[in-house]
Amino acid sequence: MTESKVEVPLWDSKVRSETRSDGTILVWQDDPLGSYPDRITEPLFDWAETDPDRTWMAERGPDRKWVRTSYGEAAARIRAIASALVARGLSPEKPVLILSGNSVAHALIALAAQHVGVPSAALAPAYALSGGEFAKLSDIGDQLSPGLIFAEDVTKFVPGIDAVFGADVPVACCKGEIPGRETVSFDSLLATQPTSDEMEAAHAAVTPETVAKFLFTSGTTGTPKAVIQTHRMLCANQQMIRQCFTFMQETPPVVVDWAPWNHTASGNKVFNMIAYNGGTYYIDDGRPTPDGIERTIENLRDVSPTWYFNVPLGFQMLLDAFETDHALRETFFKRLQMLFYAGAGMSQPVWDRITRVANEMVPGGVLLTTGFGATETGPFSIVCTERQEHAGNLGVPAHGVVLKLVPQGDKLEGRVKSPSVTPGYWRNPELTDAAFDDEGFYSFGDALKFAVPGDASKGFLFDGRLAENFKLASGTWVAVGPLRAKLTNEMGGLASDLVIAGEGHIELGALVVPNWDALRDLTGTSLRGEALLNHPKVRHEAAERLAAHAAAATGSSSRVTRMMFLSVPLDFDKGEVTDKGSINQRAVLRHRSDLVEALWSEDPRVIALEHA
Repeated sequence: MTESKVEVPLWDSKVRSETRSDGTILVWQDDPLGSYPDRITEPLFDWAETDPDRTWMAERGPDRKWVRTSYGEAAARIRAIASALVARGLSPEKPVLILSGNSVAHALIALAAQHVGVPSAALAPAYALSGGEFAKLSDIGDQLSPGLIFAEDVTKFVPGIDAVFGADVPVACCKGEIPGRETVSFDSLLATQPTSDEMEAAHAAVTPETVAKFLFTSGTTGTPKAVIQTHRMLCANQQMIRQCFTFMQETPPVVVDWAPWNHTASGNKVFNMIAYNGGTYYIDDGRPTPDGIERTIENLRDVSPTWYFNVPLGFQMLLDAFETDHALRETFFKRLQMLFYAGAGMSQPVWDRITRVANEMVPGGVLLTTGFGATETGPFSIVCTERQEHAGNLGVPAHGVVLKLVPQGDKLEGRVKSPSVTPGYWRNPELTDAAFDDEGFYSFGDALKFAVPGDASKGFLFDGRLAENFKLASGTWVAVGPLRAKLTNEMGGLASDLVIAGEGHIELGALVVPNWDALRDLTGTSLRGEALLNHPKVRHEAAERLAAHAAAATGSSSRVTRMMFLSVPLDFDKGEVTDKGSINQRAVLRHRSDLVEALWSEDPRVIALEHA
């Protein structure tokens, strides 16, 4: 058991709300957002002045020992790289494209670019490794026209780079080269003599409106969209976080984080949170996968985080390890102040398990929480800081954020306005116009509902993605998001996820993404593919769970009566699944329309209720 400690200090939330005559509801914090820097690199340089030897970032070396970079070292290296980028004439029209995963080199080149007004754009490595025609990478190349490409080890990216980018676009890397293309070693960038006049002039020209970076999101179309991230956005978002998690003002955060920087959750929120508050970022080279979780466990045995972020699956895997590895539990909870999950909804069993373990390890437990936002909102926008008994409460607006709830039928669509909201999409004015309403609020396209009816101070719950919802033949609306989460839970581990179908039909069906390991455990076999899906034990167990689900449903809009396991994996290149594993419901329905129609046929693959 860890030593007793006082409650972790958080904000004094004072929520106000107003309801207009048309039913629109506005919700905001009474206290204002405090001041924040004009440029996102300023806090790092401030810490480099006041505490240059403090560790800013650490990563595993080839010998698995931690290689640390101090704030002072980071500032010097950023100045050197920034000088090299200025000399190359890079600009918002010629940004830095980053293809590889999280690393100190990745962090330094991104910050160096941002320091002198050159946007960086970190991509999911899968875009450049997918093979074929590299359709998504081509879309991105057309939108950005990069002036420099960075890849830590460029060797594996050669086919994608050569297929999409002209030979005149140079590549910077730590390892490898591309024949016929200028290759700039990362060491040579670090060795650049800082051109103080040119570099400082470029830095001085950076304003809050300057584009700091681009983040790509596919949305419902599957086509990557370049979301503009300005310095104002990133700085304002960090001030919101500091005013919410006030304990960071007294205890600089220490994180052990694997989540990719090409996503806003870690690439904006966690990455910038460290330098903004003088913390330390340990790059976790693990993943929440059967193979990758061992690396994460190794790293967490070494480092005790103060603030820990993961996806629900990652928490589930850590819980499994906690049951047998008591030393890991001790190290993990030694100085932990908060647990934060995102990326997917957390099931109640996982919520209960981690809450129980935290209560055992820390007197009074540890706050387990989440929030709601988007790439377009910084992402920090809505956050829950009141202890909950159940998963799912998204919380209330942060300081400086106005939440607007607009009636859409029997739903309330969530929209926000704040200084951390994007000005739009790069080189796409039509898409930008469509994303905002006539008052300048960004539209999530998601529905929210009161956790406690009528009481905005108690937070909000996710109520489905409006673009995914559809009507049955009876005219009844189906709230797809909550139903997907509920049915996935009710499948008891047999399904990794699923897609709801049934528009225009009188009943609902589902295309189910199988949890192959669970199905093999169920059958006690090593079967794969269709042979496993057709095993009598799989079909019987799935039918039993479907029947139990249907019996507990309250109406046709919440009752799935037929389903089919998908034997062919979801296709990343077709936009059916994102690089972080999220399913694009509309893309799956569009590309697998034959299977959707087969749900209402005599196809032997369909598992249906006997009366359906």
